[in-house]
Amino acid sequence: MPIQNQLSVFLPNRPGVLARTCSILSDAGVNILAMAVHDTVDNAVVRFLVDHPTKALLLLEQEELYVLEQEVVVVDMDNETGALTRVCQALAEADINIHYAYCTAMKAQQTGSLVLKTDQAERTLELLSR
Repeated sequence: MPIQNQLSVFLPNRPGVLARTCSILSDAGVNILAMAVHDTVDNAVVRFLVDHPTKALLLLEQEELYVLEQEVVVVDMDNETGALTRVCQALAEADINIHYAYCTAMKAQQTGSLVLKTDQAERTLELLSR
């Protein structure tokens, strides 16, 4: 369960823009490990976890895209009823705010991954590592 650097990229919400952005990364050998897209009417915030965040940051900035880098905690967790509830309750009891999260697991998978942006990444990692 590491702390990782996530890239948030602000993109116009138009056909082909996400494909072009993903292509910039893949053409340079950067693997996208996780992605979440949050849209508004005209723009989208695309959050990426990649295997080479510094390289990806430089590539996207060369394209004159607005990119923010944030620390997030990536949690591997059991794919069972109540697992997410327990994580959220533990953080709430420790007075750690979850700014946003995204996760995935398919029915056949025994585990899934949760990406958390909190106001205290190190403390979140410490608490969830127990």
